[in-house]
Amino acid sequence: QVQLVESGGGLVQAGGSLRLSCAASGRTFSYYHMGWFRQAPGKEREFVANIHRSAGSTYYSDFVKGRFIISRDNAKNTVYLQMNSLKPEDTAVYYCAANRFIMAMKVSEYGYWGQGTQVTVSS
Repeated sequence: QVQLVESGGGLVQAGGSLRLSCAASGRTFSYYHMGWFRQAPGKEREFVANIHRSAGSTYYSDFVKGRFIISRDNAKNTVYLQMNSLKPEDTAVYYCAANRFIMAMKVSEYGYWGQGTQVTVSS
């Protein structure tokens, strides 16, 4: 198993930036493809970005492409989400997740989740 803990959320004005971190412990972090998801109040959890376990490839949802950057440091057992040009519609709880086998985009394909970190973007 792998345990995940997110941090770095907070309140930011529109146009600002935040960097989220997700620290992993337990099984070898480099075995896992990692994803970021978010869930706004009253909405379903949705895919944001993912990264290959080797950091060799990444994929983004259309609504964050060009603004967010996912990265990882396997030596530090951490995955990051750099969020730039934030918009009020980016307000949500952000979750990281781990998948051993594929670079997935569906919630149901991830077996391990963190507890989430709140991001609030004011207009």
